[in-house]
Amino acid sequence: MPHVPQIKVPATYIRGGTSKGVFFRLQDLPERCQKPGEARDRLLLRVIGSPDPYGKQIDGMGGATSSTSKTVILSKSAKPDHDVDYLFGQVSIDKAFVDWSGNCGNLSAAVGPFAISNGLVDPSRIPKNGVATIRIWQANINKSIIAHVPITDGVVQETGDFELDGVTFPAAEVQLEFIDPADEGEGDGGGSIFPTGNLIDDLDVPGVGTLKATMINAGIPTIFVNADALGYKGTELQDAINGDARALAMFETIRAHGAIRMGLIKSVEEAAKRQHTPKVAFVAPPTDYVSSSGKKVQTSDVDLLVRALSMGKLHHAMMGTAAVAIGTAAAIPGTLVSLAAGGRAHEAVRFGHPSGTLRVGAQATQVDGEWTVTRAIMSRSARVLMEGFVRVPGDSF
Repeated sequence: MPHVPQIKVPATYIRGGTSKGVFFRLQDLPERCQKPGEARDRLLLRVIGSPDPYGKQIDGMGGATSSTSKTVILSKSAKPDHDVDYLFGQVSIDKAFVDWSGNCGNLSAAVGPFAISNGLVDPSRIPKNGVATIRIWQANINKSIIAHVPITDGVVQETGDFELDGVTFPAAEVQLEFIDPADEGEGDGGGSIFPTGNLIDDLDVPGVGTLKATMINAGIPTIFVNADALGYKGTELQDAINGDARALAMFETIRAHGAIRMGLIKSVEEAAKRQHTPKVAFVAPPTDYVSSSGKKVQTSDVDLLVRALSMGKLHHAMMGTAAVAIGTAAAIPGTLVSLAAGGRAHEAVRFGHPSGTLRVGAQATQVDGEWTVTRAIMSRSARVLMEGFVRVPGDSF
């Protein structure tokens, strides 16, 4: 009986922040997958092991969570004053599609290191010792990211003592600057941070009620609501939400109706084909809780509490792009985020999430009544887990 042989595609499996993904150089992909389209999507689905009705991604590189069902394609930048072009694909676990609608802030920490190690950055820009400043063009959202990558003896330094809640072992710190992170080109707001024009809206959600909501385009489109309006405290861990089918359905309904108000979709039905964006999160003032690792988080440790959902499930820590949204909203007085953090503008906040805490800063200004954010800054880490080839059946794409 004839069989289809497997092919080998050069790839690297990397942890970036609290996520993991399969990284490719554009030039290493099969020729028909080097441009957007069905062939590329089918290849990435097969690499990750989707769609999987069992929800486990056993026959692929995915880890059966939104944090580990990710792919990245990198190439030398075609943009002036940039080093590398970065395209992110969020692979659905149980459905046959790849969502290209947003960035992954966590994996952004691995882009600079991968680009340096794989010949995508001019060697003259890499010091023998010190910090390499890598200029990244984020192709999903047409934004710039600056990664500060530590270099030792001419190569990327991956080990170090920087600790990141949600990641078991320490590593080298990679500082990220998200430049002008407000999303542009989508929604009725015409590139505004607040697509509805309001810091807080009344969001009517059938079956839930009318919720106060801050809907923001910064880092990634995000819908913030108050925890207590949903009967939560903001201290919840994954099992409290992900084990509750009614809660998950409620959050998806909130997400869908918020997406309509933000102008991202025109009907509730479209939300099922746009799982990656927008995100939905709930906020609360600080209080004591115990993180998923058993670490005690004290009220005095944080400015506010935030829990966020990604791809239909409560995230185990915090998405990097959602952290940018949190930092931006905290910098603007009058949003639900700033109110939960004490009601004033913050240049930086430390927020509590299910795995611990995270600090993020943002610079926001108001000109002629319009809020703008020039940059958001946070630190992550990245480490190569495996490199070589990923194999897929030759008829996969």
